[in-house]
Amino acid sequence: MMETIRAAFVIGRRDFTAIIFSKAFFFFLLGPMFPLLVGGAAGLLGGQVARDADRPVVGVAMSIDDSRQLLAARATLAEQVGERRLPELKQLAQSATGIAPEKLLEDKKNGLAAVLSGSLKKPVLTGTSGPIENYRGEIAILSAFASNVDSMDLPMVETRLVQSSAGNEKRKRLATAQATQVLLFMLTMLLAGMVLSNLVEEKANKIIEILAAAVPMDAVFLGKLFAMLAMAFVGIAVWATVGFGLASLSGPALPSLPTPAVGWPVFGLLGVVYFTMAYLILGSLFLGIGAMAATVREVQTLSMPVTMAQLINFFLAMYTVTKLGEPIEIFACLFPFTSPFAMIARAAQDTALWPHLLAVMWQAVFVMIILRIGVYLFRRNVMKSGSAGRIKDSGGKKLFGLVKLPG
Repeated sequence: MMETIRAAFVIGRRDFTAIIFSKAFFFFLLGPMFPLLVGGAAGLLGGQVARDADRPVVGVAMSIDDSRQLLAARATLAEQVGERRLPELKQLAQSATGIAPEKLLEDKKNGLAAVLSGSLKKPVLTGTSGPIENYRGEIAILSAFASNVDSMDLPMVETRLVQSSAGNEKRKRLATAQATQVLLFMLTMLLAGMVLSNLVEEKANKIIEILAAAVPMDAVFLGKLFAMLAMAFVGIAVWATVGFGLASLSGPALPSLPTPAVGWPVFGLLGVVYFTMAYLILGSLFLGIGAMAATVREVQTLSMPVTMAQLINFFLAMYTVTKLGEPIEIFACLFPFTSPFAMIARAAQDTALWPHLLAVMWQAVFVMIILRIGVYLFRRNVMKSGSAGRIKDSGGKKLFGLVKLPG
């Protein structure tokens, strides 16, 4: 065991230094920053466009008095319930009262989603199913308020602010759990994919044969896996430093996540542990797949089903966030490929710490099982020596035996 650990340390140090001090690693660090910047800008612009597009205009084709009372009622209620909770009303010309609402909706210049006609006592809302279903109740409230302004005075609501409540705390912790799950999954998939092609190049250059002759294959797999894990932590440290720098410049503009159930120090430690376990589980599986492949094309072909399966596992873990303590959530905590994501969500919502110790121990055991299976398949399917001494003569016949080197 000690010999294997020492050999794995040598292999890991060799791979780690080769990766860190390469030019490609610098571009690898810059790679995720551009999609984040583009995605952030697209998200801001898309959100603004969605907010602007999600304001259907309802044309008011009523009499002058009814239209004026309706618009005044909307302005009064908007101060109490908020502008975006009520439909946007547009008073049409008086001549539009004599035109059929269907014709008004066909006019592209107006850009109306629905037309409100009739009277305050008997309003008629004409439009497609979306605006009608969304604003039928609001139109009824506006019409009732506009026709009975004196008898429907809004009372002044006294407010009393508290720091927290049970329902609000649960909802906030749920947001922390979901955000951490997404971050953990993105980092794992981004960084674990590099393990796939780790052995392909060394197999093509015959380096793996030298390593297999010098140290046990268990040490080779273990060293390479932990070297890639150390590289992942270096990348995360660089990205986190840049992220904290940008966050400090933004100040209070960025939203803050609610405090998890176990507290931020313990939650941060568990986040590092569960990222490590998720990376080792997926990385050991990718390492075994990469060991079986002979070319990069084969690596991509074999990795696609694993990536799709991991997406399904992640969706299962996300589904169980709101099912704390139920059988499906317990299954997600026990299933190795979903366990890190389900357990980090549990840490955000539950104060118990002993389940995390059991989960980490089980995940570590599963990593060793996958590594052993990968080493066994590599020895059986790749490291074959039966055909090592076969050569072909010029006529195409096979000759057997060892080839004697000159000298």
